[in-house]
Amino acid sequence: MADDVCLQIDKALNAIVNVTDKSGNMKKELKYEIHETVSKLRKLVATLKCNMQETKEANQSMIVEVKQLKEALMERDRPTTQPRQVATTSNCQTVLTSRGRAAHATPCCDRKKLFSEVVGGKQEERHKLKSKPKQNQSTEEIKKLVKTKIDPIDMKIGIRTLKSLKNGQVLIEADSKEAIEILNSQLHDKCGSQLEINIQKRRNPRIIVYNVPDALTTENAEAIILAQNPDLKLQEGDIQAKYTFKTRRKTTNLVSEVLPHARRQMLHNKIKLEWSVCYVEDYVSVNRCFTCSGYEHRHTECRNEVACPICAGKHKLKDCAATRTEYKYTNCVRFNAHNQDRKTQTNHSSLDRNCPSLQAMIATYRQNINH
Repeated sequence: MADDVCLQIDKALNAIVNVTDKSGNMKKELKYEIHETVSKLRKLVATLKCNMQETKEANQSMIVEVKQLKEALMERDRPTTQPRQVATTSNCQTVLTSRGRAAHATPCCDRKKLFSEVVGGKQEERHKLKSKPKQNQSTEEIKKLVKTKIDPIDMKIGIRTLKSLKNGQVLIEADSKEAIEILNSQLHDKCGSQLEINIQKRRNPRIIVYNVPDALTTENAEAIILAQNPDLKLQEGDIQAKYTFKTRRKTTNLVSEVLPHARRQMLHNKIKLEWSVCYVEDYVSVNRCFTCSGYEHRHTECRNEVACPICAGKHKLKDCAATRTEYKYTNCVRFNAHNQDRKTQTNHSSLDRNCPSLQAMIATYRQNINH
């Protein structure tokens, strides 16, 4: 269409020149002015045509980028063809599921185990306790008080972490539930008059049920699962349906918070819902801010500058014109700024499932789940 418009303008300018040249009564000065004006108009049209071509190429490039982002999002949302993430302790081969997580292919004769069961002896469990002062004390004074009053050697417990938090509290981590409970009891006895001590509760796990019937809602999900799956031996209160969502394929998935024993039962079995048999997987979701692309807060709470999730520039995603070679993730950039001795790669977008920052957040999230 743009080429047709330029062609019509060129024809109109040629007509003006022809009429001017054929006129016998027109002064030479006027003819000269008309020719100069037409010449300027031709140059402006040429410049406009060039700019329109550049804009067209930029738009085509943007369409390609948007298509790639959509494909990445669809790949992230696409349910895996395997019923869940499984692993064995021997004779296993590591493969990559469609959701970007490691799983293990096992011989059919082996009993399948949950991933968390296999790595349970190796995975670090974090049991946490937080303390804050009842009076105006610094975190260093709190740590000094704790070290003075508490003797982990005498209590026969191992302390993994003792560190200050930005909110003025002190975090203590131990390897077992028993150790943190013993520590909690001793702190209340010896420091309770000066400190407020609370054991941080571990989250209940969440699961996702794929391709559930449209009639299933958060209100009736638990009742339907209990009624149609008596072999799971679950009870009322074991499952708390959180929300459902539609995928790009127009299917519906259900996300629920469950008790640890309910999770184990549901992951080991297919779930029958109405006339369907549905697959179940662990569901790990990390909150990410739409404004700054940072973790552990929402955009409504954000006080940081705008950061593009694609190139880390100070603009919104819709205004980004970066090519794939210009991708950069702001969280990995921040990590490198504070860790000069152990830098990580930054040449990826926030949609990359292999992003070191995202994987670190997922690992931390898993450590705080009560499996």
